[in-house]
Amino acid sequence: MKILYIVVAMALWAACGSDTKNLSTAKGHSGEVYVVIDSAQSKGPLGHVVDSILGAEMPGLPRKESQFKIRWVDARRLNYVIKEQRNLVYVLTLDQQTPGATIIKRLFTPESITMIKSDPSKFMMTASDVFARGQEVAYLFGTDETTLASNLRSQGSRLVSYFNQKERDRLTRSLFKSGMVTGVSQILEKEFNCTLQVPFGYKLADKSDEFLWIRQINPRDDKDIFISRKPYVSQLDFKKENLIHFRDQVCKKYLFEDPDDPTTYLLTETTIPFVPVTADTVNFNGRFAIQLRGLWRTNTLGMGGPFLGFAIVDEPSGQFYYIEGFTISPGKAQREIMRELETILYTFKAGTEAITGKTR
Repeated sequence: MKILYIVVAMALWAACGSDTKNLSTAKGHSGEVYVVIDSAQSKGPLGHVVDSILGAEMPGLPRKESQFKIRWVDARRLNYVIKEQRNLVYVLTLDQQTPGATIIKRLFTPESITMIKSDPSKFMMTASDVFARGQEVAYLFGTDETTLASNLRSQGSRLVSYFNQKERDRLTRSLFKSGMVTGVSQILEKEFNCTLQVPFGYKLADKSDEFLWIRQINPRDDKDIFISRKPYVSQLDFKKENLIHFRDQVCKKYLFEDPDDPTTYLLTETTIPFVPVTADTVNFNGRFAIQLRGLWRTNTLGMGGPFLGFAIVDEPSGQFYYIEGFTISPGKAQREIMRELETILYTFKAGTEAITGKTR
């Protein structure tokens, strides 16, 4: 299997053909990334840079969990089982002449090697369905370790964004493979002028004119999503402190530790310095949005966990929406739970999008 060099696009592409029906289905678990690299480099500065990017702590969780679980693979131990993993990263620098580097170098055509030598600004290309169906592969390359490490330090977020997006795409397909809870979407479209795809297993927990809450309760965890709205006033609605204030108002009114005791309400945890609440501008399906991420707790300190929210405005209708996913899963790993909730949140559409199904 070679990487082809395309002169016009000045890009690398995995040569796997358009027919994937004879390929096996990719193996592995969500959030796992297999990194194939020369063994000496994996333990050296370059390996540390790759680890600092893919293995960086996922923000907004109460306990340390890396964004991806890295499986380091000595290139000399590369076999068909590893080649069929769902997420693969190949790392090559041309200054390495070791047996491991030679094995990885065979994946590249002479033309692509020439391109690497002539354009040090290029360091990454991606491809799908290379060795298995449903697989994503990233190739990281450079003339030498210093050049590749420098490119990764400055632009490594591209690698994280790529695999995050692909994992979300996979989750979208698997979550909705068995269909959706259509009743909730119908309520949202009719009464809230918005829609959300709700997978089977989630049930409507509460609803008012300004708030809707769905949840899925399992023995290991409690997954929750709510949608709230209010009339849009100004850009000040998107300020971090105003978002926290609005979130706390909604939680105090509708979300309780004990449903029979409204004095046991949820609020935003703002007192833990090593897990701060963050507010970041994001592209939400073509819309401007603020992503709010952090921890929640009850005012009784009886329970808590992570949350992820998005603030979005639908200007034609003058509605300001805040949508959020949060979980209660004490002592459990929460990275993949939050990835699932994020995937569901990204199906949200408001205004004309909710009617036509088109994003702006």
